[in-house]
Amino acid sequence: MMEIRTPKTHKAKRVLEKRAPKLVENGKKTLILHGTKTSATVSSVLMELYRLKKGGAIKYSRRNENIRPFESGGETSLEFFSLKTDCSIFVYGSHSKKRPDNLVLGRMYDHHVYDLIEVGIENFKSLLSFSYDKKIAPHEGSKPFICFTGEGFENVQELKQLKEVLTDLFRGEVVENLNLTGLDRAYICTAVSPTKVFLTHCAIKLKKSGTIVPRIELVEVGPSMDLVIRRNRLPNEGLRKEAMKLSKDKPKKKVKNVDQDDVLGKLGRVYIPEQEVGKIPLPDKSKGVKRERREGKVKKNKEEGSASKKLKESE
Repeated sequence: MMEIRTPKTHKAKRVLEKRAPKLVENGKKTLILHGTKTSATVSSVLMELYRLKKGGAIKYSRRNENIRPFESGGETSLEFFSLKTDCSIFVYGSHSKKRPDNLVLGRMYDHHVYDLIEVGIENFKSLLSFSYDKKIAPHEGSKPFICFTGEGFENVQELKQLKEVLTDLFRGEVVENLNLTGLDRAYICTAVSPTKVFLTHCAIKLKKSGTIVPRIELVEVGPSMDLVIRRNRLPNEGLRKEAMKLSKDKPKKKVKNVDQDDVLGKLGRVYIPEQEVGKIPLPDKSKGVKRERREGKVKKNKEEGSASKKLKESE
């Protein structure tokens, strides 16, 4: 039984509030784990997945003997690591004679195993085996373009589940708007057969097309591999409904000094500081005063001139 501890500091309280359920969830982090025995291929795949997910993944390098996701009781350590690291997706690599070069991909709900799918790795090519211009290499943390080609992703249940898991694994943070120039990578998934998927990672190269929309070219930068589906476990219907439930109340951004009235509608408050009229400086009208004096002086001179003319005429 796991002991429940209450936060004793403000920092611990903030961490728990950050991990608490929200109407708009944070980006899903990935937990990468090694099994009891791993081959060189599995270790390379786990390392390159960590590089692709850098900034949104946590990797443990120690071997874990107690983790057996498909066996009852074998997911206890996995759920503990998920709660500790606040990861909702995991990748577990192992190697055995019965299942060589094995990967288990799974999702968590409320830090409990939601669904599982097991795939075998074939025809793996690492990043180092591809030669390309390093200037077009994808940037760390950039949003990817994910493409699924093949009718199997719509008809075969195992491929539909693999599509959902791969989408959650690679899509990163969910955003409303996206700048086209920031889209510099693509994951291409092709359904070769009902049990086999070809996965490759490409860089996106934008070229001039003579129109507003640029022409897109894909340059394979790796890694690439074939994923052969072996075992899978779907969530039960009750858990699926609970996980897919959406809240009707959308978070509203609070606007300061604005109220809503049933009769008058939207009302606003405007705060004006106290005006001290005695201390307000008067505007400088020295130019206007000089002009008035000058005009008055000219008028006075005219009057004096006309008066002197009248005196001379009378004499």
